[in-house]
Order: sequence, then C-alpha cells, then structure tokens
Amino acid sequence: MIIVLTSEKPLDNEAIQINALFDAGLEILHLRKPTYTIDGYRALLDQIHVKYHSRIMTHQFPELTTEYQLRGIHLQEQARLDLEDALDVTMQIYSNKGFSVSSSFHSKEDIKACTTDFEYVLLSPVFGSISKKGYEGKGFNVQDLDATIIGMGGINESTLAETYALGFKGVGILGGVWNTENPIQSFIKIKEVNDQMIENSN
Repeated sequence: MIIVLTSEKPLDNEAIQINALFDAGLEILHLRKPTYTIDGYRALLDQIHVKYHSRIMTHQFPELTTEYQLRGIHLQEQARLDLEDALDVTMQIYSNKGFSVSSSFHSKEDIKACTTDFEYVLLSPVFGSISKKGYEGKGFNVQDLDATIIGMGGINESTLAETYALGFKGVGILGGVWNTENPIQSFIKIKEVNDQMIENSN
C-alpha cells in the first residue's frame, strides 16, 4: 500500500499534480492542510476529479466525508487523544456509514495500548524525515504487531525494502514526493520499486 500525504503548504497547480498522482496509480491520498478553512479544502477538492474522491482521507473537517463521498477520516495523534472515551463511538459512527478511519502514532507502545480497530495506522518517523529537517528516524520494527501499520518518515525508493523488512504493510510518503524536483516522476519511481518488490514476494 502506498499513501501520499499532501504538502501542508499550498502548492502551485496542486490539484493538477494530485490528479496526475492518481492517474499514475496512487491508492490513497491524505488531505492535510492545517492552515486551510473548510472552504479552502472544498476549493481543492472541487478541482480533484470526482472519480478519485473515494481514495481521499481528510485530516480535518470530517463533514467533508459525506459532502464529497471521501474514503474517510484520519485522526492525527492529538485529535485521537482528545476524543478519549468517545473514540470508539466516533469510529463506529463513521464505520457504519461506510467510511474508513485511520490514525497517527509515534510509538509502538501506543499502538499496542490502543484497542480501537483502525483500518490502518501511520507510524513515524521510521527513518530521518525528508520534509522535516532534524527529525531523526527511530527504525521501528513492527513485525510483532498485528495491526496494519504504514511506515512514514524518510520514505523513498531507496528505503522501501528496509521498511517492508521491518514489518510494515505499506508506506506513507510526504517529502519523498513533494520535496523533489518532479513529484510525479518521484512517485512513479517509488511505485515501480514497490510493485517489483510485491511481484518478487509472490
């Protein structure tokens, strides 16, 4: 599984690039724009082909899931912690409507302690971050965990093999796409390596 997270900042021709990523075979996009209002989210979603809306997870404004028939919602770590006892109820509400729910974690211990059955969780940083300088990787080995865990932090075509060897079921990419000269070509390169690894493992 390959997930791409949007840049937190606005980018030129961003919707065009997002559509191109989907055209190239992107499975899931996480829409994360912490400075955007709901109308900012809508303006971007309106420019993304409707056929791709069902592959988008939103990090804010969960009401957009219904409005745009998105894939679901992603709870960042603080949002998950803030829900406290309401977490499982929130999860059930969205699951009953057919939406996916995922969440972010920064330690194996927290994943083990969490009893909520997310579709998948993002664990970071696996390697030194490409998008956040000085954000050192922790080299998590998750082979002993049953959850569907997606590795993030320092992911590009050269770290894919090690990520899967550590037990991750997929990768989440931010800087490995957006911090490159040609984001679409960078994604295609990562996907080609990923597809080859899957083929070789079968």
